Amino acid sequence: MHISFNRRRILVAGGSRGIGRSIALGFAAAGADVAICARGLERLRQTEAELRNLGASVHASACDLADGDAVTAWVDGAAEALGGIDVLVNNASGFARSDDEAGWGTSIDVDLMASVRASRAALPWLEENGGSIVHIASISGLAPSVRTPAYGAAKAALIQYTMTQASALAGRRIRVNCVAPGSIDFPGGVWDEARRRDP
Repeated sequence: MHISFNRRRILVAGGSRGIGRSIALGFAAAGADVAICARGLERLRQTEAELRNLGASVHASACDLADGDAVTAWVDGAAEALGGIDVLVNNASGFARSDDEAGWGTSIDVDLMASVRASRAALPWLEENGGSIVHIASISGLAPSVRTPAYGAAKAALIQYTMTQASALAGRRIRVNCVAPGSIDFPGGVWDEARRRDP
């Protein structure tokens, strides 16, 4: 089955590795132009090159998704570079594992507020032609998350935010959905770290 996103403008926050990288590459393979951001510059540049090799126009920027001003600047810069926004994929994840103030702060800022801020910044662009917002949550937001309570709570809030956004924005021709995947194995991810600690 072939799906065409020919020249559609796709923004993927957290797009340099794991799920975000796969999403960005999938859209590029389907003909889309893609903007990605991430903190790690080396992986960002690698993914940017892979996207260009697929024929996509690419806008890639380093961005700390915990920084609200940086998120807004990335969305605006990406929209200007691509000529608009058709789809925003919020794939930010801080995956805080601690139950202390720092862990909760990271989870709220990255796993929840980065998506809220990016959505807010993208709305004027999405309203021009209608569009779509896709939030990447987690199964940790659907069931008890004993090892990662802050992460689970933030992802649960993101799922609730998705339902609220979907209702609020439907009349403005903006579709909002959420995907809640399980743990994914990728270089530098949780499973990769576990294998290195205990081969």
